[in-house]
Amino acid sequence: MTNLTTTERVATLSRSCRLCGSEVTATLVDLGKSPLCESFLTEEQLDEPEAFYPLHVRICGECVLAQLDVLVATSEIFTDYAYFSAYSDSWVAHAAAYCDLVRDRFELDEQSFVIELASNDGYLLQHFVAAGIPSLGIDPAANVAREAEERGVETVIDFFDSNLARRLVEEGTQADLVVANNVLAQVPALNDFIAGVEIILRPGGVLTVEVPHIVRLVEELQFDTIYHEHFSYFSLTSLARLLRQNGLEVFDVEQLLSHGGSLRVYACRIGDPTHTIQPSVEALLEAEHRGGYDSLEGYRGFDGRVEEVKWSLLDFLITLRRRGSSVVGYGAPGKGNTLLNYCGIRTDLLEYTVDRNPHKQGMFLPGTQIPIHSPDMLANTRPEYILILPWNLQSEIAAQLEYVREWGAQLVVPIPKPQVLSWP
Repeated sequence: MTNLTTTERVATLSRSCRLCGSEVTATLVDLGKSPLCESFLTEEQLDEPEAFYPLHVRICGECVLAQLDVLVATSEIFTDYAYFSAYSDSWVAHAAAYCDLVRDRFELDEQSFVIELASNDGYLLQHFVAAGIPSLGIDPAANVAREAEERGVETVIDFFDSNLARRLVEEGTQADLVVANNVLAQVPALNDFIAGVEIILRPGGVLTVEVPHIVRLVEELQFDTIYHEHFSYFSLTSLARLLRQNGLEVFDVEQLLSHGGSLRVYACRIGDPTHTIQPSVEALLEAEHRGGYDSLEGYRGFDGRVEEVKWSLLDFLITLRRRGSSVVGYGAPGKGNTLLNYCGIRTDLLEYTVDRNPHKQGMFLPGTQIPIHSPDMLANTRPEYILILPWNLQSEIAAQLEYVREWGAQLVVPIPKPQVLSWP
């Protein structure tokens, strides 16, 4: 392992698979160097050097886990975090529907206990709290944890691992349900994390995991969901192996539309008689096998197709700007920063972007230094084209932006190719 130091930040280069330990050499895609996607800049920082790190995804030939080979220290990323889940209405609705589903399916009540790992601002656990189900959030970011506490969600400010799990168990805390939605990709020590889940589960307890499905990422060219905060990218094949080698097994799986296509995996201790393995598990494993996604074969050629997306988007934006059209962005998500930095898009092609999150307004995007404004800026400047950077929320955003039709603005999504959306 090699330490890489840049402007007082440390990253670690490793070619050892973090799931199975094999040497990882095959490339899935190399997106060059990019800043941390949530490292927004103040105006005073615009003339200061920025830290850029390699964004190179390799894939293990043994267990097919896709993973970054350069890991930025989690303390650099997650202790003061700019992402607040509650600013997406559709995501809060997704969380509420999930809570209703698992509460009914697993008969959770006031005698149950729920723990969410990476609980963010309480966007999910608030629904269990409102239903009278005792809950605990665990999140390392003190700034978002404070907002969770304001929603009535008790939160431990820490990184979850097996040591924290043992400490909680010693204090008498175990869970009937452990929620790990959209966090596993952000965990560098995968085996220790899942070992901690096995420790903290009560007998008969359930773990649910939501992860973006790498099959959707590859087939639909969602390369912008790759960033330094996401250390790993999962198929059901790789995720099932991770769980099994730490004492858990998958007993059900659902395919979701969220984040461009995700998996919701249900797991329990191996051999737990209270949970029957559903046909959905074998069906999806077989589908991944047919597509070649349980070997390196299914991933070949992805890097070349990603380059085509880059060229298409640049051609589209350059054509608009050459004819004098005004183009701005909507949103300041992590995926947008990967997209813009990889494509080399600056203010000459995208004048500014807007975001509902007041913590981002008045800041500048990392690397590209594109300014972030309140959505009110759209009505003030009346741009002709609005590039939706969180394209996975395009329906929600299009509804929010209905008013831009007044001056004939067009909405554009960049993935898997630039496309002007049709107004209903």
